[in-house]
Amino acid sequence: MTQGGTRPLDGIRVLALEQMQALPYATQLLARLGAEVVKVEPPSGDSGRGSLPAMTDPEGRRVGATFLRNNLGKSSVCIDLKNPRGRELVLEMAPRFDVIAENSKAGAMARLGLGYSDIAAVHPAGIYVSVSGFGNTVPTPYGDWPAFAPIVEAMSGIYEMKRTGDEPPRPAPVGALGDIGAALFATIGILAALRHRETTGRGQYVDIAMFDAMIAMTDVVTNFWSMGLRDGDVGPLIMHGFRAKDGWFVLQVAREQHFAKLADLIGRPEWKDDPRLATRQGWVENLETLLRPAIEDWAAGFGKVEACDRLGRAGIAAGPCLSDAEVVADPHVKARNMLVELPRTDGVEQPVLIPGNPVRLSDAAPAADGRPPWLGEHTDLVLERELGLGPAELAELHAGKIIS
Repeated sequence: MTQGGTRPLDGIRVLALEQMQALPYATQLLARLGAEVVKVEPPSGDSGRGSLPAMTDPEGRRVGATFLRNNLGKSSVCIDLKNPRGRELVLEMAPRFDVIAENSKAGAMARLGLGYSDIAAVHPAGIYVSVSGFGNTVPTPYGDWPAFAPIVEAMSGIYEMKRTGDEPPRPAPVGALGDIGAALFATIGILAALRHRETTGRGQYVDIAMFDAMIAMTDVVTNFWSMGLRDGDVGPLIMHGFRAKDGWFVLQVAREQHFAKLADLIGRPEWKDDPRLATRQGWVENLETLLRPAIEDWAAGFGKVEACDRLGRAGIAAGPCLSDAEVVADPHVKARNMLVELPRTDGVEQPVLIPGNPVRLSDAAPAADGRPPWLGEHTDLVLERELGLGPAELAELHAGKIIS
């Protein structure tokens, strides 16, 4: 594999009026692919800075984990968008950027005078991106609802599909699938709109609803329902966790040839001729009484990684259930540089770990992630560079608390 000296989005400029994770993850990915991202924050900062756990920046201000893991390599500009002059600054800067992106509650930017029509009026070739809970361009009964990742995850049906008995639904422990799923679809939309502009010269509105993204990400919920499955049934297959000597692993067997390989591997060749196991439905019906005891008896002689290695070499898909510490130390994760170390600025020795870029391109320079910006770190620099504002004008804007 060769690596060129450039990245695919070198020269692309993004002005991001963003907060928390759903859009910041997308713009961070764009930055890792070469785009320049200028982040516009209110004077109080992106709300992700207030999340926990947190560290403190060199000024002693709290910087939360949500912010730290979604803003590598960006610049930070603090502008009060509720001030008319603050909105003017954004409208003046917009024509200098390829992408203008926001993830406020649906309609909020339009009410501020920074919606798609406002940006398009000053920058027809600009690509305007909105990421919100339920979208901006189609009427929906949920249009006024605020949304975070667990909200749209629950509405996708996946929690109810996995709920059993009278127990309450169990939101994902990290609550990020709704954010990252929306971010990935936003990134795809931006790349498609950039390609479209290359051929037409026109910008357009990329409207991403987190709920839509979750319907796509949890496709089995609606697809399986339409094919007659109910109450969380995913069909007749082995897709369960099994115990090894030192923990658990997950095994998936969905085809007859894989079941035969499993039977041979664990020393139960008679299963291939057992009428109880002649169908996939038979596997499920006899899982707890026949299959699990035999599989776990075999796996008891191995650690979970070794058990999965033996299964994998036999052509059977399996993976160990790794703890947080095991993921950090995993040799695959290390080999592919999938954890970026961010040194802390508050005296704590353990660096903050941030997932690396999973997009690998054979003919592009790898990303050199810069640290997340401190609040308003680049305000004066960006406004001077983009709008030619001098010291006196900047001082006046600071005095009026329009920038900070």
